Amino acid sequence: MEAGRIAFVTGAASGIGNAISRSLYAAGCRIVLADRQAGQLADLCAELGDNAFPLTLDINDGPAVAACVEALPPDFQAIDILVNNAGHDIGGRTRFDLGSADDWAAIIETNLIGLMRVTRAILPGMLERGRGDILNMSSISAIRMVPDQAPYSASKAGVHMLSDIIRSELSDTPLRLIEIMPGLTKTNIVATRLKGDEDAARAYFDRFGMALDPEDIARCAMFALEQPPHVQIAQMFVLPTNRW
Repeated sequence: MEAGRIAFVTGAASGIGNAISRSLYAAGCRIVLADRQAGQLADLCAELGDNAFPLTLDINDGPAVAACVEALPPDFQAIDILVNNAGHDIGGRTRFDLGSADDWAAIIETNLIGLMRVTRAILPGMLERGRGDILNMSSISAIRMVPDQAPYSASKAGVHMLSDIIRSELSDTPLRLIEIMPGLTKTNIVATRLKGDEDAARAYFDRFGMALDPEDIARCAMFALEQPPHVQIAQMFVLPTNRW
């Protein structure tokens, strides 16, 4: 990968976003680390150094997202790589009629609408400069039926279709759109879904015997991003070895 590229990563403070940010930084990129968790962002930036910039951002805040590029220092504004990683499943794994409509709406608002907001804010600059990669973090739930996961699956199915359509709209440009669909991955999404119950989160992962690590997904992301300009890894489906 060409050194000096500028990457913008949402949900960068932890989990997959953190792992991808570290990998991009190690490859010589300058990184905009975007997340709601200001304290964790500050710690990560202090660790990475001057080529990382922390941006406290709630991707559900429309005006803030629309202005996010202008809020960056000038030498971080020409974004080459957008990693749409932020998402959650708070209140999820509940039968649809038993869950909270507000929880369901919040999942869609972040996972799909927030991703759309960030992409809309950054894509025009990529088109103007004639270069750029967009990496959307989807899920195997986008294309597989998982009971008790209707809102999360619906949000990721939306990301899947949005990715396909935007990729088709960009087909006469040099831009690439990559969709990664991970299976079970050890991140804090489960603890967050369970509203902070760490013991229940550990028990959840123990049930499956094997899970991916965030670094596994980061390697996949880097493989896709490091391909020659004429190669587009449109979709990548990643599972633990014991899953099918």
